[in-house]
Amino acid sequence: MENNTPQAAQGNYAQAPYPGAASVAPIVSVKEWLITMLIMIIPIVNIVMIFVYAFGGNSNPSKANYFKASLIMACIVIVLYIILMILFALIFGSALMSLNS
Repeated sequence: MENNTPQAAQGNYAQAPYPGAASVAPIVSVKEWLITMLIMIIPIVNIVMIFVYAFGGNSNPSKANYFKASLIMACIVIVLYIILMILFALIFGSALMSLNS
């Protein structure tokens, strides 16, 4: 006779509660988030670790999604910063040209 109850998790991720369901990642503990935050305050190491957490194969999916979103937001901020710097340079250049003429 076949037993239909879910079995214990093997490895890092729990098994799906029923066939065809997605597996559930473990909850990231407060301790693990604190360690992650401490790593993020170390210069240079934080940049490397963002990519490791985002694209490393062994990181928790929740953590990976958070760092992927952080990278997307960083790219958006950098693009906006560049656009604003170009805009201010054009305005400043225009103001200088009007003063000289």
